[in-house]
Amino acid sequence: MPAPPSSTVPAVLAKLAPLNTPDIADLRPYLATVADPRSRRGRWYPLTCILTICACAVISGARTIEEITEWGQRAPNALLETIGVRPYPLRRRRSPAACTIDRVLCRIDPHTLDTAVYAYLADRHRTTTENTPDGDKDTRPAQQAIAVDGKTLKGSARHARPRRHLLSVLTHHRPVTLAQTEVGAKTNETRHFLPLLEGLDLTGRVITCDALHTVQDHLKRLVEDVGAHYVAVVKTNRPTLHAQLSALPWDALPLAHTRSEKGHGRRESRSIKVMGIADSLGGICFPHARLALRIHRRRQQAGRKQTRETVFAVTGLDAHQATAAQLAALVRGHWAIENSNHHIRDVTFGEDASTVHTGSAPRAMAALRNLAIGVLKVTGAVNIAKTTRAIRDLPEHALPFFGIGHEPDLSGT
Repeated sequence: MPAPPSSTVPAVLAKLAPLNTPDIADLRPYLATVADPRSRRGRWYPLTCILTICACAVISGARTIEEITEWGQRAPNALLETIGVRPYPLRRRRSPAACTIDRVLCRIDPHTLDTAVYAYLADRHRTTTENTPDGDKDTRPAQQAIAVDGKTLKGSARHARPRRHLLSVLTHHRPVTLAQTEVGAKTNETRHFLPLLEGLDLTGRVITCDALHTVQDHLKRLVEDVGAHYVAVVKTNRPTLHAQLSALPWDALPLAHTRSEKGHGRRESRSIKVMGIADSLGGICFPHARLALRIHRRRQQAGRKQTRETVFAVTGLDAHQATAAQLAALVRGHWAIENSNHHIRDVTFGEDASTVHTGSAPRAMAALRNLAIGVLKVTGAVNIAKTTRAIRDLPEHALPFFGIGHEPDLSGT
């Protein structure tokens, strides 16, 4: 008896969540809100069509504008029709040329594109979170946590123009970018902190940030005006607060939680001690701070010396709102943004190696990469690089990730 034919669908795609459910929103209505920077005269491709091709190409692993163009050239006529490409005479459809895509991305309003992309991701993340179990009770607060973190586009510098620097808001659970803005330089991040968070539903959520954003006025306003909580790392750039925290009697406290992990050629252990601010001897001068944290990390990389680091933090959460394990997960979740987003953007999508530097194109390409990563995360992709490779040679499999068209058969039968 002959063996059944094997599926042409890669196994990595067959393991993803179903893509034909009505819960998956169509990306195109969100992109339709972006203003077209081109003159009406001579337009052939609608802006939504061009941006949809860009999104599908990037989720397929395209790193450059040339690779986006090549994806469109490989797309069959039926797929281009679904996207909205108008037919030429004899009903032939051709995808936009590289110069057309480059012109659009360089001239597009980056703020409106960001607004559309991150509104779509926020809706997808909200729907996914509502339809999935709460998970491990020890780390559950991390599902309601968001991190504020910056990233530099290293390849965007040209001549006298410095590198572009972006400030982002990302979720901890199923990391998705909710907002992003260009800040010019890393030192400008703090003044963009509160404006970037405006418009997001922060009530009851936990905001995590690194030492650069441990600013009293900013965190005070989050608590009093928005009803959010915070976990803020404290380093020597806040010398008074750091000295107060380091002077606390930590040696008299037992470890509240420890965790060890091993993988990727390294072994890492983390321990945390928690002290109530009201119980501290010298007092801590920081608005709405309830608990002080001391996190100690040990890391052993294969073939290298062991490294140790002690970090202090303050939080507006009280002891009855979060356990030591949950607080450790919040701090760890913020540090993990580097691997769950920045590393993927640089390694899988080649962001640091990208030489795109003209106009709005660097920020637009960053938004498209965030869109691809966020959609893959909420769909359940574990290995982003492997998933993008699986989609790369099957253009028709890119559309369902954005709620467009019908889902190909990913059942593996």
